[in-house]
Amino acid sequence: MPKTAMIRARTEPNLKSEVEHIFEKLGLTSTEAINIFYRQVKMRKGLPFEVKIPNKTTSETFKKTDEGKELSTYESIEDFRKKMRK
Repeated sequence: MPKTAMIRARTEPNLKSEVEHIFEKLGLTSTEAINIFYRQVKMRKGLPFEVKIPNKTTSETFKKTDEGKELSTYESIEDFRKKMRK
């Protein structure tokens, strides 16, 4: 019996590129990341994160941020923290 099995999947090219860039920063290959995901599914006997349909407010917020609307910017993390305490 082989020690590895092949997984074939299709995804959007931009998504693949962005995610692989993140993996690179983490020092992971796509294969290693997929194996981590599979091990977590096995260990938890389900997905290792909550999956649910976003409510109306969350969906509207996602849409606005995707369109670049109602975004907040801060000069520094300290500036952000000050504004969050108000």
